[in-house]
Amino acid sequence: MSDHNPKASLDTLELSVTRLIAAAPDKVWSVITQRTAEWWCPKPWTTEIIEQDWRAGGRNYTIIHGPDGERHEGEGVFLEVIDGKRFAFTDAVTADLKPQSPFMIGIFEIALEDGGTRYTASARHWTAEAKKQHEEMGFADGWKAVADQLAEICEKQE
Repeated sequence: MSDHNPKASLDTLELSVTRLIAAAPDKVWSVITQRTAEWWCPKPWTTEIIEQDWRAGGRNYTIIHGPDGERHEGEGVFLEVIDGKRFAFTDAVTADLKPQSPFMIGIFEIALEDGGTRYTASARHWTAEAKKQHEEMGFADGWKAVADQLAEICEKQE
């Protein structure tokens, strides 16, 4: 039986990481949306972008490849895309609105802060079990590594 409680505080079902990136928000947004495969999952894992249609309702389909041949397909839709500020996606439905087992809603936000960019990535879960599963999968270390990889790309002088 699920312990889903619609009245539960959002904080109890959300995991989040944040990092200050020493680069302008426009550069960070550009890397986020145009170079996703370079930062999306912790190395040595890699990301294959099948499709990213950067608009609300657009398809978001990636394949994550592990160093030992692991393969994890992830298909869903963008729920919101606010250019230069925020995007959100879910795996609860495919682009043709076919329901599938939901795991989370991912929300990625950037904002100007101290001459750089505050990056915040959050995962909102439907149940406490899903949140716990995500924590046990290594959410904190994995999403921090991803934030560091994003920062490394953004902070390079090109």
